[in-house]
Amino acid sequence: MSRVRIQYLGIKEINGPLIVLDGVKNAHFDEMADIVLDSGETRHGRIIRLDGEKAVIQMFEGTNDMSLTGSRTSFTGKPMQLDLSEEILGRVFDGAGRPIDGLGPVYCDKKADINGAAINPVARRYPNDFICTGISSIDMLMTLIRGQKLPIFSGSGIPHDRLAVQIATGAGIKSGDSGDFAIVFAAMGVKNDVADFFRREFKASGSGTNLVMFLNLANDPIIERIVTPRCALTAAEYLAFEKGKQVLVIMTDISAYAEALRELSASKGEIPARKGFPGYLYSDFASLYERAGMIKGKEGSVTLIPILTMPNDDITHPIPDLTGYITEGQIVLDRTLSQNGIYPPVSVLPSLSRLMKDGIGEGFTREDHASLSNQLFAAYARVADARALASVIGEEELSDTDKAYIEFGREFEAKFINQPVGERRSIEQTLDLGWQLLTLLPKEELSRVSGELIDKYLPKKAGE
Repeated sequence: MSRVRIQYLGIKEINGPLIVLDGVKNAHFDEMADIVLDSGETRHGRIIRLDGEKAVIQMFEGTNDMSLTGSRTSFTGKPMQLDLSEEILGRVFDGAGRPIDGLGPVYCDKKADINGAAINPVARRYPNDFICTGISSIDMLMTLIRGQKLPIFSGSGIPHDRLAVQIATGAGIKSGDSGDFAIVFAAMGVKNDVADFFRREFKASGSGTNLVMFLNLANDPIIERIVTPRCALTAAEYLAFEKGKQVLVIMTDISAYAEALRELSASKGEIPARKGFPGYLYSDFASLYERAGMIKGKEGSVTLIPILTMPNDDITHPIPDLTGYITEGQIVLDRTLSQNGIYPPVSVLPSLSRLMKDGIGEGFTREDHASLSNQLFAAYARVADARALASVIGEEELSDTDKAYIEFGREFEAKFINQPVGERRSIEQTLDLGWQLLTLLPKEELSRVSGELIDKYLPKKAGE
């Protein structure tokens, strides 16, 4: 039996994007509200706080031109829901899940609460299987695994938007079967030119038929920014766990989402914690990130790449700090590499993928992947020591071995990390390139790979 909708006349208080109603009965947290203005315009809001019979409502369209006496408010009895069907593939939505591509409404197969829930740990399947991004530094050294949560830590001015598009358009499962592979792309707080860039690049790549895009612009209401990742994850869960697709979710920029959460918290009068962010920032992030994964008995999967910009490039800032606690590794982008013209500017040493070991090797990528990855990582770490020594005594005074590492470092950054925009390398090409770079080092320095692998994969030098 449906609940009778009661209209509440007038508003007790208007505070920025919030309105306060008194005398509200039988309302629920997160319930949607319809507010009719004097002019006849209908706006929408969501209950974000209940205190007895007082309800605080966050307005989606803002509170401009609203009056305390002329507004009429009614509650829908439902939380915010997203219309879902396989028709969402190839469509573009705003941050609240409304179509903005001019193709009309989505034929609704079902409606789902956008707030969702984290996957029950007991029901989780352990993530495995390699997802090829086509980017050598990621595929080799911080491999993305199906069902993993692997964030990208960037900074202002670093080309993470370009990298996000390249991953979205180039990613696929190792088998190359893209028929059941889908991308859900959510942009939060982006400028109009960036949103146009995303649309243009995805259209040019031809990947639009397997892509669902949610665009929240910088001038959109902050409440819309807060629901954008939830809409994206709801769409991903539907495609993965009801339609059996392997879904990759890319969300940029989590920092814009966190800033919106801080603004909302301040408007509610909550006591701030670190850097002014609410004390529940960790649990709020977890409510998003933990919706990714694989479920026992389900064919599909949700793999998550959240992208965030570190304020002042500070990796100890609450946003990257808390994200690192919840997720399974991180890909760190380096400003110095970017300024030197290296793209993508992946900083190898502070980056890692904690689930990498479970999706590489024979049967997934190639038998030499793990050993070669360890050797390249160790060699690049030695490069930092050789460069530090060279800055003190000069490169001419280095030993032959240290000079070899200096040369290896230059070639590694120029040919392995650096990759032409749009170039998609197969995992075999990436592995072969890694072995080619190891020929710059003396064989006795290759202590992380076995003699059998050296004999099988290391290219022969002239005269050998």
